[in-house]
Amino acid sequence: MADYGIALDIGTSGMRCQALDLETGETLATAITQRHPIPGMNVIDHVNFAIESGEDTAHGLIVDAANNLFKALGIDLTKVKRIGVCGNTFQMSLFENIEIRDLAYAGKNALKSMGVVPPERNGTIKKASELGLAGMPDAVVIIPPAVTHEIGADAIAMLKMTDILEEKEPVIVVDYGTNAEMALVVDGKIYTGSAAAGPALEGQEIERGMLAAPGAISDVNITGNGWQCTVLNKSIVDTKADTVDPDTGNVIARGDIRAVGVTGTGVVAALYCGITSGLINTPSIGTHDGLIHLQDGVNISSHDVEEAGKAIGALRAGFLTLLREAGLWTGDVRKAYMSGASGLYVDAIKAMGIGMVCPGATEIIQFGNTSIEMARKVALGKVDLLKLREFAKELRATHVMFATSETFKNLYSVEYSLWCTGMPMEQYDSMLDLYGLPPLSKPAEKITAKRLAKTDLPDVEKRGVIILEESKTVLTGAVEGCIGCKKCVGECPEKALSIVKESGGFRGYVKSDRCAGTACRRCERICEHRCLSLRNFVIVRE
Repeated sequence: MADYGIALDIGTSGMRCQALDLETGETLATAITQRHPIPGMNVIDHVNFAIESGEDTAHGLIVDAANNLFKALGIDLTKVKRIGVCGNTFQMSLFENIEIRDLAYAGKNALKSMGVVPPERNGTIKKASELGLAGMPDAVVIIPPAVTHEIGADAIAMLKMTDILEEKEPVIVVDYGTNAEMALVVDGKIYTGSAAAGPALEGQEIERGMLAAPGAISDVNITGNGWQCTVLNKSIVDTKADTVDPDTGNVIARGDIRAVGVTGTGVVAALYCGITSGLINTPSIGTHDGLIHLQDGVNISSHDVEEAGKAIGALRAGFLTLLREAGLWTGDVRKAYMSGASGLYVDAIKAMGIGMVCPGATEIIQFGNTSIEMARKVALGKVDLLKLREFAKELRATHVMFATSETFKNLYSVEYSLWCTGMPMEQYDSMLDLYGLPPLSKPAEKITAKRLAKTDLPDVEKRGVIILEESKTVLTGAVEGCIGCKKCVGECPEKALSIVKESGGFRGYVKSDRCAGTACRRCERICEHRCLSLRNFVIVRE
């Protein structure tokens, strides 16, 4: 019987894995979670949880979710020999269960006062059992190196998998995700940054939003008599669906597939269609009821426009900041790479039309999920740890901290004015001028977009994708002083919390992947007796 490898991508919004035949390289199965097992919807939430509840708890949630994913693959786990893992520095540190406070706090003096010694993140090989991965006695886990605490294995994958370093002219690559990594390469020098764009562009924090899954509206196009929706089928493939009147939602032409929500690419498409048709003047929607109507009752609200706009604004402010740092501006970059799931599936021209791609670019390359590609190559033995270490050591990069960059702050204030306060796009360049910044380049007359992969998960056409709607990770804790009113349960927007009466009092249970974490805490705030504290909860183990 063949030996197996597993490729694991630990993303900020979810986890993905593939079972591989180590002899043939064939993909045997693919499984994904719809959300991350640590409460929260972005890396800041995850950091807060790990600091408050403990790194061991955060590590345990990731490992338990990975174990559930691996079981779903349907392979004999005792035959697994190698597991290749990729993700950003924070996710990889939690997976490895090493110090993360040096990632959470800025300043060497502050870290020294807390007794924090930043660990080496030079890549390592560990036994699966050391990390808590179950049922794989002979498996080793290969963890790629980071360049710095801000430039992790996923950024290395983004650079190495796209061949961006071979480009002769200035080129920019952005990994479109909750924590959007980006890099600008100019004359062999690399400028990197990471923008906390948030999960809106992956379908979360949108009222009817969802991750890419069957029933998600993934694209919208203006036709002669309405807007035609595209919906993902059971194999997560784009399928033409209903044509509707965006003002009323009336069906003009019925398709063969129904929708249950809208994913990030569908939100981008709806924004583009709304803005170009004049129905959206950010953030207002000029329909009879203030909603953009898609099919099957799925709508886009002005709140959704704001949430998506904040993410788009963070992206554009990010790559404009990198350009400014390098002494360039928008007309100097002609080629843009779009990495990540959202970067692959979105309509590149629509994305550019609403500000997600560098203005002035004439060629857009959509590459796919570079993180899972790296994990696959590591698992299959096509990229060894030593070479990755050499690459990380040789990588000359200037990292721009957006959190402390005055340029980024100024640019984001312009973006916020555009998306959230009703400032017309016509005033954008005037606002830039106030901060001493040049105007944006006009869009090129001819723009080409090339998609290099069909899906962000390689080799899934034959066997499809197993989707775990829940990671099955649960936190629990006694709720001292609880009277059983369950107001906290009713207040939870994600239906993550339950309160159960047991001998001696009440106990709370939280589905960790459904919990919005520190950015929410609505359950704690509504408790009149202040007896609910999720930071004291521990993992439920079978």
